[in-house]
Amino acid sequence: MIRVGTGYDSHRFVEGAPLILGGVAIPHTHGLAGHSDADAVGHALIDALLGAAAMGDIGKLFPDTDPAYKGADSMELLADVVSRLREAGWAMAQCDITVIAERPKMAPHIDAIRERIAAVMACSMSSVSVKAKTNEGMGFIGRGEGLAVMAVATIIAA
Repeated sequence: MIRVGTGYDSHRFVEGAPLILGGVAIPHTHGLAGHSDADAVGHALIDALLGAAAMGDIGKLFPDTDPAYKGADSMELLADVVSRLREAGWAMAQCDITVIAERPKMAPHIDAIRERIAAVMACSMSSVSVKAKTNEGMGFIGRGEGLAVMAVATIIAA
């Protein structure tokens, strides 16, 4: 059996916070606001995996009202989700992630993000696609107020 899930996340930029995407610290003037580390790549991927397995969403498993997740490392949350998927009889086959941001430029960081996600998910880098797009100056992304991430994950019966 094969299933597909989608995920989406967006965060606004704030001063004084690190910018973490896909478990990688990205040099930038601003970080992302959030209860955890605000890793929008990790959050979108978690939602895509959970959606594919019909196991809810990131807010259900790791609510932002729970102080235990304040400042949480999203790659640790992703590892937890991968473990839950395995326990439920699923394995990730492939994921495709799109970061939508005017800045910072993502190209120099894509391989590091792919490598980090593959390591956390114990899969080949060839199963992890990450790409970036701008919003052509439109909306909150175009104005540089934040960024968004879309993810698609394919899981298979293990």
